[in-house]
Amino acid sequence: MPTPQTQLLTINGGSSSIKFTLYNVGASLTATLSGKLTGLGLQTARLRINNLQTDEQSITEVEAADYSQAISLLMVWFRQNLDIGAVKAIGHRIVHGGHRYKKPQWVDPALINELLSMTAMDPQHLPGEIQLIEAFAQQFPKLQQMVCFDTEFHQHLPAVARLLPIPRRYHDAGIYRYGFHGLSYQYLMQMLHALQGNQIQHQKIVLAHLGNGASMTAVINQQSIDTTMAMTPAAGIMMGSRSGDLDPGLFGLLNRTEGMSAEQFDQMIHHQSGLAGVSEYSSDMQQLLAKRANDSNVADAIDSFCYQARKQIGAYAAALGGLDSVVFSGGIGENLPEIRSQICQQLAFLGIHLDDALNRQNALKISKADSPIAVWVIPTDEELIIAQSMCDLLNLHYQKEGHNES
Repeated sequence: MPTPQTQLLTINGGSSSIKFTLYNVGASLTATLSGKLTGLGLQTARLRINNLQTDEQSITEVEAADYSQAISLLMVWFRQNLDIGAVKAIGHRIVHGGHRYKKPQWVDPALINELLSMTAMDPQHLPGEIQLIEAFAQQFPKLQQMVCFDTEFHQHLPAVARLLPIPRRYHDAGIYRYGFHGLSYQYLMQMLHALQGNQIQHQKIVLAHLGNGASMTAVINQQSIDTTMAMTPAAGIMMGSRSGDLDPGLFGLLNRTEGMSAEQFDQMIHHQSGLAGVSEYSSDMQQLLAKRANDSNVADAIDSFCYQARKQIGAYAAALGGLDSVVFSGGIGENLPEIRSQICQQLAFLGIHLDDALNRQNALKISKADSPIAVWVIPTDEELIIAQSMCDLLNLHYQKEGHNES
């Protein structure tokens, strides 16, 4: 049994933020410190630090004009504030694993070269994630680093879901539906198992990770059988600033009529679309809800988001041949009862009946006691899944709980 002083550090690098959590590995796996650097690329970024042992919190405004500056700032903070000698290993979330990587891996030069060769598949995330790995290798060369892939959860997609309807040679070249948010979905399934035991083994489940990035997944026999994101995280339902699914002829039209380049189109669908594009106001759902009554564009954005999510639940009920549970997670799914309620409107015919009072409380289970379909609200914890994967690779034993005990 490892001593309580054994520590693991998880790094979750997104396109506009970097999160990290420090864990003690003792009788249980316990988070002791967490941090989040947000606003990368904006005039003012913020570094939020939570001491989970004392409940103390600090927020500092910092300069992080680009990813490189953000990483340099974090390296300084880690050197000044962490006992690196007590850290056993560092674990990273990697969004795209490509067709080669299906399981957590230790970092070595071959893996870095493979990730570099894949950056065209995910230029929004992979370059920054690689930068993080290389920065830690330079600053703390004695520390082992491990990566977990967001695509792992969806590796068993059946051919009908995996194949894209384009010439078959592209599938053979690794262009097909991969699916993402896998660490989040892995945690949600772990929590459902803790709540219901083996009862979930044959349940038909829709998992909804709804945040600035949003996706939904259909699960049966505890495996993903379909998911909204495809070869890249830009596909699926509309998101904060990402378009989700589009008419594939749109690029050709804008190229012919406006001279739009591939780079400009890529910028538009990732950073100028979704809630931000339709509302012409914000990508933040809470801000949109506050303005909804007085702005028809904002109302359209919210209604479109909820409509697409509702339609997807219906589609996945058909794909699964029924439905037993729906799980809401992510920043929107966990915190905004108005959105959950609107998504579930008109789904009574499936057997979804929300308890309005429980929904307003963001309760764990928000469906009525007699609802044929259970509806859950479960805050996700991608970092815990990374830490658990490190323990597995390091052969560190602990009591696996159904939740993060921090």
